Amino acid sequence: MGDPPSALPSAPAPGVAALRSSGLSINAPPIQWYPGHIAKAERALRDALAKVDLVIEVRDARIPLATGHPRLQRWIGSRQHLLVLNRVDMIPAPLRAAWTDWFRTRGQALLWCDAKAGTGVKQLQQAAIRSGEALNARRRSRGMRPRPVRALMLGFPNVGKSALINRLVRQKVVESARRAGVTRSLRWVRLGQDLDLLDAPGVLPPRLDDQLAALRLALCDDIGQAAYDAEAVAAAFIALLSALETRPAAGVPAGLLERRYGIPLGVLGSGAAQDAPPDAPPDAEGWLAAAAERHTSGDSLRMATKLLDDFRCSRLGAIALELPPLSPPAPRLPAP
Repeated sequence: MGDPPSALPSAPAPGVAALRSSGLSINAPPIQWYPGHIAKAERALRDALAKVDLVIEVRDARIPLATGHPRLQRWIGSRQHLLVLNRVDMIPAPLRAAWTDWFRTRGQALLWCDAKAGTGVKQLQQAAIRSGEALNARRRSRGMRPRPVRALMLGFPNVGKSALINRLVRQKVVESARRAGVTRSLRWVRLGQDLDLLDAPGVLPPRLDDQLAALRLALCDDIGQAAYDAEAVAAAFIALLSALETRPAAGVPAGLLERRYGIPLGVLGSGAAQDAPPDAPPDAEGWLAAAAERHTSGDSLRMATKLLDDFRCSRLGAIALELPPLSPPAPRLPAP
């Protein structure tokens, strides 16, 4: 939990980085982070985990894999674990069943929530309380009085942990905002007589070798804006949208950008003098420049920010940036 911070590797060459879960390819810009408050949060979690019975892991429904911490299982050990996919309203409805089945085949049940509207919050509360029944049964067998279940709300920054707690308590007891890094310290919140919740700051891994996962985190605003270049991320997003048009489950209709902004998306190498090859990548930078001329007086940074905000606020519709992997991972064989 206390690994030293490391710089992320350089971005791969154009067309090399693969969207492993969908078989698509795009170029991912370099993204790196490790703010000091997250390093501090990891150290605090070491002590906090010793005091809880249950870990409620919150992920972003648009990117369920990218928002899974690689060290989570090591942290929770034998404690009970509830997996929550928040922002269910921001992905196409048919995709929910696909993800539910995918996680179930890996032995992981999940709960769907929308902290903004309150969808699924009651079911989360009931599941957390049920997890404490076995705990209190053991306490009674030892002549001890029952006590509330102690649950840690854990996840990446800005996945909606604090908003879920406020929904559960039905009042604003912890700070919540649509940006990363709002929660800076651990805080206990009492929920009736059955459940105590510990709100923890968002925790990122100290390094992330998969730059496509880092790109998805940036697109969903699950890392601070200081970690990336908005124009580069917007250009990668345009390429990703173009690629996801071939996967209907993602919810990206053909010609989305043209209908929304009035600018068609061309491809690199196209023009009057030559035809573009069939597999030519989209001209994301050209589209961004043309859209900037039309909508932001030629300011490409403002246009990039507008595009990203439109996605993050669902003005482009319900779009999933990750799909269930096409095939299960190969089983790990024991060492000879």
